[in-house]
Amino acid sequence: MNPYLTSCAGDQVAALALYRWNSDLAAAFFEPLGHLEIMLRNALDAQLVVGQQRRGRTEDWYTDRRVPFGDKARADIAQAQQRAGRRGTVIPRGKVIAELGFGFWRFLLARQYKTKLWPDLAGAFPHAPDRALSTVEDPVARLHKFRNRIAHHEGIWHLPIEDRRDDIRTVLGFMTPAAAAWVDGASRVDDVLARRPETRLPPPGSSAGARHPSAELCSGRPVSW
Repeated sequence: MNPYLTSCAGDQVAALALYRWNSDLAAAFFEPLGHLEIMLRNALDAQLVVGQQRRGRTEDWYTDRRVPFGDKARADIAQAQQRAGRRGTVIPRGKVIAELGFGFWRFLLARQYKTKLWPDLAGAFPHAPDRALSTVEDPVARLHKFRNRIAHHEGIWHLPIEDRRDDIRTVLGFMTPAAAAWVDGASRVDDVLARRPETRLPPPGSSAGARHPSAELCSGRPVSW
């Protein structure tokens, strides 16, 4: 609770309100982030499959050593295969794909793969305004970092929340505008944002109506000092 108490100048009631709102906001964001992760992995998987077919290869892309993955990606694949089933058994490819986390897919869009994988993966984003890797990687990278903060139960109240909401809309829109509209229509993020707590704390020795310098932080809005 210390970050919340600090941001609310020690006011416990305000800090608890901010903490509860932050929890509600994190839960609301986890839903569209989950939809984004599933749609992103499905779209990238589909493009990798197409790449294999175009090259006349029958082996799954994640086991084909000719696919130019880095060491970290290979390690992620090996762990996904291990989690998906016992060695020596036939593992459905869908289980392997599902075991590959958001970080795996995010880093397939890293600049190290700009000439190796991006020419194949760009087809996953037919509605992007251009085929520049950074157009897709930048918002996905921000969302990956944001998603990890939520997963680790770190505060997000002080971040540019509306920008991350818009990043979700943007990336989904690059893949399929219909999916973006569907996810946005079911999202609770805007409803929670509308309940952002407002706390006005008078500084010591001032009138009760004065605004405390920490009030904007207590309201959950980003502050520039």
